[in-house]
Amino acid sequence: MPWTDLKPRQFPAFSKELRGISKSTMDNHYKLYEGYAKKSNECRKILRDFDYNEIEGNQVYSPLRSVSVDYTFALLGFKNHELYFGHLGGDGGDPTGAIADYIAQELGSVDMWKAAFRKAASSARGWVMLGFDLNDGSLFNYIMDTQNLWAVYNMVPVLALDVYEHAYVGDFGATPDGRKQYVEAFFDNLDWNHVNRQLAQAQAAKKGADESGASEG
Repeated sequence: MPWTDLKPRQFPAFSKELRGISKSTMDNHYKLYEGYAKKSNECRKILRDFDYNEIEGNQVYSPLRSVSVDYTFALLGFKNHELYFGHLGGDGGDPTGAIADYIAQELGSVDMWKAAFRKAASSARGWVMLGFDLNDGSLFNYIMDTQNLWAVYNMVPVLALDVYEHAYVGDFGATPDGRKQYVEAFFDNLDWNHVNRQLAQAQAAKKGADESGASEG
């Protein structure tokens, strides 16, 4: 299947008044997401048009290496923001539905998970993901210092928190306490139905692989 251009989506969160996260922050954040789509498409075109019989491959520096690495940064920036924006605009509060049961089962309790997620948010330089492992079906909080660093094979994010300063500095300032306030605002605006849909998709992917016999057993 040929590559097609990535196109920024519209998200319900942008038509709502979020608690603690301003419209100006969201609008500026959306421009960053649009930029990731644009640069992903540019990198795809360059990679598609290379003459691979002639292009140099070199691990120190080569145009091929440079574009390939930057493509992963742009593409995962696009994908992560799609998940992040999709989560916002809900009623917040504690998890509900299947994700609540799964968190309690895998991570001890919702309160313990929230405590762990908050500490991960204080430790990460870029992103925190609650991820579903397609190999064993476990949930775990993952720290990603940038969107293309420490991504985990066969981990499907079901919840994504952007902790880069652009996500919160305009509303809360660039201090550790400001980041903590932003994390609470994120929780206050979460749409747990969206998180549950992400979980259901991840579980369906695992089930399909298991039933097909294609997964390693």
